[in-house]
Amino acid sequence: MNIEIIKKFIDNDPKKISKLYNSNRDSFLNFGKKYGLNYDELSDIYQESFIALRKHAIEGKLNTVKSTLKTYLFGIGKYKIYNELKNKKKHISYEINLHITDSVLPIEYEIEKEELTIEQQLLRTYFKKLGKKCKELLTLSFSRGLTNDEIVEMTNYANNSVVRSQKSRCIKTLKEMIKK
Repeated sequence: MNIEIIKKFIDNDPKKISKLYNSNRDSFLNFGKKYGLNYDELSDIYQESFIALRKHAIEGKLNTVKSTLKTYLFGIGKYKIYNELKNKKKHISYEINLHITDSVLPIEYEIEKEELTIEQQLLRTYFKKLGKKCKELLTLSFSRGLTNDEIVEMTNYANNSVVRSQKSRCIKTLKEMIKK
């Protein structure tokens, strides 16, 4: 990452920080629209992501980052968007706000829980027994759908090849655990 940009984050000059903040805000909000979040949610996520980016700059974590400011910021933001979506999924309200008139009666229904297959149960059981790094890598890759390049930007992995080989090792370990 450009050293001059990192210095702008570290300096406490409000004008420089404001300029950095506004330089990627609109493109981030447009980027985030595809995840179905509203403007206020995306604005909050951008704010949190920018604060995290500035904190990383102050702590010296950006000195070894090879990506651009925008890529790194979007990586943080994308991770926060996924967390927001995950939290929303857990807290879905099943209240239906319908304007009920005399001629419309509410229909009662039950939501059936899906039963897990034996393979899914085994996968869940042994996934919990994997190491922290493998769980994180496989979650980012398969559950969140991030590419290897995106994982490199969000983690401490050196490059795409390292992510690919580590993912392969984690999958191999998981398969071996399930076979036993």
